[in-house]
Amino acid sequence: MTTTAVNPYLDGNFAPVREEISTDTLKVIGELPPDLSGMFVRNGPNPQYAPIGHYHWFDGDGMLHGVRISNGKATYRNRYIRTQKWQMEHEAGKALWSGLLEPPQPDLPSGNTANTALIWHAGQLLALWEGGAPHAIKVPELKTIGEFTYNHKLTSAFTAHPKVDPVTGEMMFFGYSFAPPFLQYSVVSAKGELLRTVPIDLPMGVMMHDFAITENYTIFMDLPLTFSPERMQRGEPMLMFESDRPSRFGIIPRHGDNNNVRWFETPSCYIFHTYNAYEDQDEVVLIACRMNSTTVLGADDAKIDTEADIPRLHRWRFNLTTGKVTEEMLDDAAAEFPRVNENLLGRFTRYGYAGKMAQSSLPLFEGVIKYDFNSGKSQTHQFGEGRYGGETVFVPRPSATNEDDGWLVTYVHDTAEDSSELVVINAQDVISEPIARVLIPHRVPYGFHGAWVTEAQLNF
Repeated sequence: MTTTAVNPYLDGNFAPVREEISTDTLKVIGELPPDLSGMFVRNGPNPQYAPIGHYHWFDGDGMLHGVRISNGKATYRNRYIRTQKWQMEHEAGKALWSGLLEPPQPDLPSGNTANTALIWHAGQLLALWEGGAPHAIKVPELKTIGEFTYNHKLTSAFTAHPKVDPVTGEMMFFGYSFAPPFLQYSVVSAKGELLRTVPIDLPMGVMMHDFAITENYTIFMDLPLTFSPERMQRGEPMLMFESDRPSRFGIIPRHGDNNNVRWFETPSCYIFHTYNAYEDQDEVVLIACRMNSTTVLGADDAKIDTEADIPRLHRWRFNLTTGKVTEEMLDDAAAEFPRVNENLLGRFTRYGYAGKMAQSSLPLFEGVIKYDFNSGKSQTHQFGEGRYGGETVFVPRPSATNEDDGWLVTYVHDTAEDSSELVVINAQDVISEPIARVLIPHRVPYGFHGAWVTEAQLNF
């Protein structure tokens, strides 16, 4: 008798939920703060139909899960993002696209799932997927408006992690490709006009998931997770981590171009997500989650690395005068999905927050770590035995004068009860119990990135 192994990303709380619901007022354990008003929305993969071939967690159709909070009460709704892929498969009644681990399907259009992250900019919530255009979302309904292409000015892919300058309102983004130009860099005005797109030279195509900004600079990461059509022609992986290649960090003035890039070289590593970056006299400082290497898409160079895929808090200092670069590990705990108070993005932040990873072969988060970059100390909020969460988003208190005055919000799944809830944690007292737990009437699968939409933005 033969048994077929269950794909872990289609099982347990990674498994999709197919029902879209809207609720009336939900039960709250504890008390929602009266000045916490807005909507927490999280994006993530949720395949509409049984996948074709080998399913990777990154493959699923985007689904939004939103909790709206107002006057101490909460409601919930979830909606698929109705991309072209979703619509075509919905009409066919089955999956048409295979995933990242399967051969390309040149007879089908881009399988944009819009499943990765969210950004609010210039009066619009955008759902993001780094292989294609964003999708505009109507809030609080979570209704898909359609692809958002900046009046057809969008000529590249669009990162899942654009950066909005909290002072100027500008948004910076990039798109990477496995064909030249390998990297394109764009700036959008505070009013939502795509101002310029410039190519940035790279030696070859790389998977560049995130980047960072400071007040005056943009930082790109040319890391050795490389695309190679030549490799694929030899029957080798198209995407591979090449540990013998160095990592390079390119620093460019915000409104500069390829002629202004300064490149800094460090030992080989991979970074999925950055916390923040800022300027300190002659130096540009970057804080991010660093891995020695990664096998996240099943591609490596066959060198055994017991530290692969373990992200840890690191800080880099790039001296723009001397060209010197230093790299240091700030914490040896495995942590990912970093966030800061985005009212200070691109400027020095004293605090950072990240998901504390459980000891598991799966990306499970057993708590949230609050880092104090001044003291080098940290505190951890544990979700509890058999309870796992995801990315924790910082929501500033409307009247706050201190950087950490606000709340941390995330979805948590209780494996024993197979139930989900939204937890609200006092960001100034993270080790205490949540101040509120919003019980959700159906399971919220593990997902990727979220955003807090303020009451003013909901009423925009």
